[in-house]
Amino acid sequence: MRPNPLHASDDPDVVRQLIRENPWGILVSRTGEDIVASHYPILLDDDSSHLAVLTHVGRPDDTFHQFGAQEVLLIVQGRHGYISPSWYAPGAIPAPTWNFSVAHCYGVPQVLDEEENLAVLARLVAHFERHVTEPMYLDPEWGRQLSTGTVGIRLPISRFICKIKLSQDKDPVTQRQVVAALRRPGPYQHPELASDLARVLDIE
Repeated sequence: MRPNPLHASDDPDVVRQLIRENPWGILVSRTGEDIVASHYPILLDDDSSHLAVLTHVGRPDDTFHQFGAQEVLLIVQGRHGYISPSWYAPGAIPAPTWNFSVAHCYGVPQVLDEEENLAVLARLVAHFERHVTEPMYLDPEWGRQLSTGTVGIRLPISRFICKIKLSQDKDPVTQRQVVAALRRPGPYQHPELASDLARVLDIE
């Protein structure tokens, strides 16, 4: 990821917020000459004083990744969208761009034992089910059967690169017009991304 101090953040709380709002990650490992990638739901390990993530993978992804032997990359992507130069203030450089938030997190994964894996599965289900009208939480007996086909992972994040590119380089008029355009109905309507911009740029 190309570095840009204007968009960079070294604040772990920014990464925590990104994970909370976007609990879906890409795990990437280099194994010999191969590069392996898997997509799984993720949760913060709130019991840890340091930045760490909990997840699980289906077998045999654990074998493909060779977890525990080396550092892996976890990519967490936030909301993103196209920004049209037609939304800019007069005189602004008319270059289209893409706004986004992303974190590249690195660490050596810890493979969880059977009971820890079951606890992570239950926690994942509870986290997402709590938002539905009639939640169905993980039955312990069925969960044990399910857990045999999965491997629980805890990833302590030893370092990260976080980039929050949300029109910080634009003039104040353009920033407000971009937020307004993202909120309007149209092909690039994205009110959630508009809210991200408004928060970062301190726009009401």
